[in-house]
Amino acid sequence: QVQLVESGGGLVQAGGSLRLSCAASGSTFSIDTMGWYRQAPEKQRELVAGISSRGTTNYADSVKGRFTISRDNDKNTVYLQMNSLKPEDTAVYYCNVKGTVVSIYTYREEYWGQGTQVTVSS
Repeated sequence: QVQLVESGGGLVQAGGSLRLSCAASGSTFSIDTMGWYRQAPEKQRELVAGISSRGTTNYADSVKGRFTISRDNDKNTVYLQMNSLKPEDTAVYYCNVKGTVVSIYTYREEYWGQGTQVTVSS
């Protein structure tokens, strides 16, 4: 079983910054892709940013140039630095990791964090 612990959400004024962190633990899980999704009220969950095990990144068009995703493989932790925040960035942000479970059987799996609220006031 993999545990994801998120931190760093909160309330910030427009133009401000926040940094989200997500630490993954689980000895039999080999992490591949890590990412952040968000879900605003009455909207579908959407990908914000992702990063592969090799460091290749991808971003939603709406956050390009403002958000930066990074990861520390030694700590199994992914970060999302959010700058120049806008009210439309307000949402619950979810950490997501994909990888391979190695036990008696080997299979692909993905896990979600519990979500952290980000609120940007105008």
